[in-house]
Amino acid sequence: MNEYVIKEMSWREFDRRRKETDMVIIPTGAIEVYGPHLPLGSDTIVAQEVAKRLAPRVNALIGPTVEAGESLALGEFPGTIVVRPESFKVYLSDIFSSLITWGFKRFFFLNAHAGNTLIISQLCREYQTKHDIKCVQVDWWRFVQPNGADILENKGYMAHGHASECGTSVMLYLRPDLVDLSKMGNAPPKDVRHYTEYTDFITYASFSSLTDSGSVGDSTRASPEKGKKLVERCLDRMVEYIENEF
Repeated sequence: MNEYVIKEMSWREFDRRRKETDMVIIPTGAIEVYGPHLPLGSDTIVAQEVAKRLAPRVNALIGPTVEAGESLALGEFPGTIVVRPESFKVYLSDIFSSLITWGFKRFFFLNAHAGNTLIISQLCREYQTKHDIKCVQVDWWRFVQPNGADILENKGYMAHGHASECGTSVMLYLRPDLVDLSKMGNAPPKDVRHYTEYTDFITYASFSSLTDSGSVGDSTRASPEKGKKLVERCLDRMVEYIENEF
């Protein structure tokens, strides 16, 4: 049994542990194409693995993982699970309500999928207004960028694109058993203008118009050593925030 993971506890153990902390971490991710070399559940796996490392450092419990998210933009690729925003919101709101019932006051959303970000933000604002609680969200792949800019060799989308140097490095550190090294590659977007010339517009191009492989960026530069530095630095930053502001 992991003394921080709610689903691994008996109800008596949970009843004891919930009286020792008012903070809960909720990992959220996606099941979607993540290149030819990484598993479909990479976002969810990263959120869970980072949560397991964060919880002991801040004495927080880890609530239910929301495994699949809003992935409509990637729905053309086999294996992608598409959850409608309204379904995601209702499901997460029920988790929220249950955890509030059991006395939690601080909700730390460790979200590793951009499609979930706005839905979580909307719920956090709503529940903070209705209840005496505090919420914060870490949008993991955006959070890594300013906190690890000096660690990666590539820049921009070649470092932080889909399943590129950053994402692959993190997975190589957290779950190397799930990375197929033989299928890593350098995959610039088919339409580079999407990332260079018209970034001031919100567009709705299909993901297949950018990539045939499900990757955007350079995963060949990834390494477990970079992944460890990225994760540890981000963990330090989260602990700092929780101790000083949360």
